[in-house]
Amino acid sequence: MQADEIVTLTKRRKFFLECGRAALGLPFLALAGRLRQEPTTAAFKDTAAPTANWDALIADLEKRLPLLLAQATTVPAVSMALVADAKLLWRGAFGVKDFASRAPVDGDTIFEAGSVSKTIFAYAVMKLCEKGVLGLDTPLTKYTPARFLEGDPRLDLITARHVLSHTSGFQNWRSKQDPLAIHFSPGERWEYSGEGYSYLQSVVTHLIGQVNPNDCRTFENDLKVCATDFDAYMKANLLVPFGMISSGYLYREGMARPHDDKGLMNKDRKATAVDAARYGSAGGLHTTPTDYAKFLIELIDPKPSDAYRLTASNLSEMVRPQVKVTNSVSWGLGWAIEHQRSGSDIISHSGDNPGFKALTAVSVENKAAFIIMTNGDRGFDEIIVKVVMSEPMQRFLPLTFNS
Repeated sequence: MQADEIVTLTKRRKFFLECGRAALGLPFLALAGRLRQEPTTAAFKDTAAPTANWDALIADLEKRLPLLLAQATTVPAVSMALVADAKLLWRGAFGVKDFASRAPVDGDTIFEAGSVSKTIFAYAVMKLCEKGVLGLDTPLTKYTPARFLEGDPRLDLITARHVLSHTSGFQNWRSKQDPLAIHFSPGERWEYSGEGYSYLQSVVTHLIGQVNPNDCRTFENDLKVCATDFDAYMKANLLVPFGMISSGYLYREGMARPHDDKGLMNKDRKATAVDAARYGSAGGLHTTPTDYAKFLIELIDPKPSDAYRLTASNLSEMVRPQVKVTNSVSWGLGWAIEHQRSGSDIISHSGDNPGFKALTAVSVENKAAFIIMTNGDRGFDEIIVKVVMSEPMQRFLPLTFNS
């Protein structure tokens, strides 16, 4: 690889990881010792026979993914799904759920999606706006007496549009060293913010959800959060209607487990209703590539609008550029938008929870998409970027991570 290619790849990685960090802040427990299993494989083709081009792509992935996994000794597994012509073309799962049990993954193994979760929540919010529960451009303080931040009148300017396009002014996540603040006037510019999503989620809960005051915990900078019915609401109003029956926001036995950059597992990180109340919208989705592909298909070839699905105009608004991020990247409502030299756009989002890395990208015009998920901190560098930048995948969907 040439020096200029290395610099470009580094910039791509930095941009996507910065845009994908959910920074859940849940503690790690490093387990001493691990066992390595040769990658096990579960790969499935759609019932419709793929074209010769798809056959070549699938053959390459079924060879490339286990090879990369074997080389990435600290990443236990990778799972991926391809959508072509608005149908599930292929799914493949390779490796193990964790290095301790060595249980093999398959197409139904659940991973944490990280900030890819934001795409799901953005869709749900757009539906609430469509129903008149929220106004996309109405200040969120109009809907709740609770102040997410005291002492700054600019809070009264922040709208759902600002949150979904990362123009709210909030930083990504608060901490003792970096208390919650509005760093610029809402709408002035783009700055990635998980706190914005957390704020919007709290407003949605106030409007249509329930809070359990007897099940609470303290998070960053002494923030008190109580359990809500966020998991149940998202299941009833998006996940189940879209056929995503394996998806949710609470820990379930048999999920892939998170591993740090040394391959050590955090066995104790198990999301609860309190965790979902704090991080669900921004980074708390648990899903499979097969499940998430069903959501991608709804974006590419949507069914008629109903109680759960957006109208064509609102779907178009969600993936329309709202703010410029770089020369070749804008942000929509829940999605990054990469402007191709050909004149077409690719929408995408990465996920970067501790121990999990993910990336999804969609060409609505070409009715093509993919989702790839790993359960290791080095999964983005050692697997995802190498797969996406491979020649066969570039022919399928030419995401370039331009900065």
